[in-house]
Amino acid sequence: MTNLADLADLIPIQVWDGVVARRVQGERLTLAVVELAPDSIVPEHRHANEQCGLVIEGEVTFRIADEERLLGPGGTWRIVGDTPHSVVTGPAGAVVIDVFAPARHDWDDRPVVGTADDPPPLAWPHTT
Repeated sequence: MTNLADLADLIPIQVWDGVVARRVQGERLTLAVVELAPDSIVPEHRHANEQCGLVIEGEVTFRIADEERLLGPGGTWRIVGDTPHSVVTGPAGAVVIDVFAPARHDWDDRPVVGTADDPPPLAWPHTT
C-alpha cells in the first residue's frame, strides 16, 4: 500500500452484509471509512482490538456492553478490547470512521467489493 492515497482509490472490503469498509492499514493500527447500508445490522461481536470511531453521516444505534445510544454526525465511541458491541442503522444508513489498534489483520481475508479498475462509488465524501 502506498503511503499517500485518495479514499476513492482504496479497494473496499465487505465486512458484514450491508457494511463496506475502505481501510488504511498501518503496522499497528487500522483506520477505516465504513459505509453502512440502510437498516443494516452489525451483530454483537467482540475482538481484541481497541476501537474508537466517529459518525460522519447518518445515524447508528450503538450498543457497547450494557450502554446503548443513538449517534448522529459527530457522535463518537470508545470500545476497549474484548467488549461486546453491536450497531444498527436507520433507513438512511450511515458513514463512520473507525480506528482499531492493533491493526485489523483479521479483515485481510474479507472479500473485496468491485475491482481496482471498477470500484463502487463513494458514499462519502460527496463528489460533484
